[in-house]
Amino acid sequence: MEAGARGMHWKLLILSCLLADGMSQDFGQTQFICTSVPKDMDICAATLQNSVPGEDLKSTVMQLRETVLQQKETIMNQKETIRELTSKLTRCESQSASEPGDARGGARRKETGSKNTMGDVSRGPTDTLAQLSRTLQSLKQRLENLEQFSRTNNSVQANSLKDLLQNKIDDLEKQVLSRVNGLEEGKPGLRNESEQRGRVDSTLTSLHQRITDLEKGQKENRPLDKFQLTFPLRTNYMYAKVKKSLPEMYAFTVCMWLKSNASPGVGTPFSYAVPGQANELVLIEWGNNPMELLINDKVAKLPFLINDGKWHHICITWTTRDGVWEAYQDGVMRGNGDSLAPYHPIKPQGVLILGQEQDTLGGGFDATQAFVGDMANFNIWDRKLSVGEIYNLATCSSKAQVGNVFSWLETSIEVYGGASKWTFEACRQLN
Repeated sequence: MEAGARGMHWKLLILSCLLADGMSQDFGQTQFICTSVPKDMDICAATLQNSVPGEDLKSTVMQLRETVLQQKETIMNQKETIRELTSKLTRCESQSASEPGDARGGARRKETGSKNTMGDVSRGPTDTLAQLSRTLQSLKQRLENLEQFSRTNNSVQANSLKDLLQNKIDDLEKQVLSRVNGLEEGKPGLRNESEQRGRVDSTLTSLHQRITDLEKGQKENRPLDKFQLTFPLRTNYMYAKVKKSLPEMYAFTVCMWLKSNASPGVGTPFSYAVPGQANELVLIEWGNNPMELLINDKVAKLPFLINDGKWHHICITWTTRDGVWEAYQDGVMRGNGDSLAPYHPIKPQGVLILGQEQDTLGGGFDATQAFVGDMANFNIWDRKLSVGEIYNLATCSSKAQVGNVFSWLETSIEVYGGASKWTFEACRQLN
């Protein structure tokens, strides 16, 4: 019986070799080799043992092991990078505190007894002095405007208060000069810089308030639409809020006068957020990027160049049909496109902010995205204006229209954090 089985085994082996030899023609130069395999041994194991020499097998295993170790090291490095980024983000968030309606994981100002007029981003002495210089320049500009107003109206009280405020600004400039000298000489008195900065902050806040009170006296003598908004500093708490929301819109035109020399990027002239979508409608120029129009988080790049310190009139039109948009600067079309949030109507019941980009409804401001400069005649229509209508606005024609959704009126806007309103009339005070 055993001999019969052994004979059967060899017959099967011979048959396999014959079949292999017959099939070799289909594989070109491939050669089949028949190998005798003991009947009690696994065929796959025997094939591996006979086809791969011991040294080659060992080398293959070592290469696989080395590959696994390299992949493990790569994964560990990636985990370490993620931990570092997470740690940095946590530190940034821990250094900021949210205000009511301003819960964002970015640069924020803690609510304290006095306002930090020099921003919240951590600064070295040089940055602090530069920020102080810009603040003082802004105060001087506002005082010069008040001086011109007082000459026109022959107000003795306004002159006396202006002189008092000018003296205070002179004192502040002396403090700045003293700090510059201290930096150059390396005086040890700079160790109390935080306390010194607090005193300067407090004085600047008081000046802002007194100048604002003085400016309020002008409002009784000017038309409600003859004013401009000024955002002198790049902070996360200086902004203006439109008192009313926007309706649902299937088309719109937004127009305004802007003046800025901020770099890099003029910031965010306006942002409109609705529940569930902070970027419902945003105009922003951030960092070294071109100015962008965002609708429902979809982006179109606009060919505006306005950060030359001169007044420019800009208009943007859009329709939900095919998402067609057009961009005008100083009455001339500079660019157009389509497929920008097509068939998405602008949603109602949102919050319209001037000067800041919202990351939450009505808040979440980031100092790096804040608008720096002046703004006037911000108007919104719920239709696409014609080329002629936009030209009339840019040239201050008597035929120019005001927005039917939002029109530029002083009583429709509230300012916060040091943003100010003062007299301005387009085309008479340009550049």
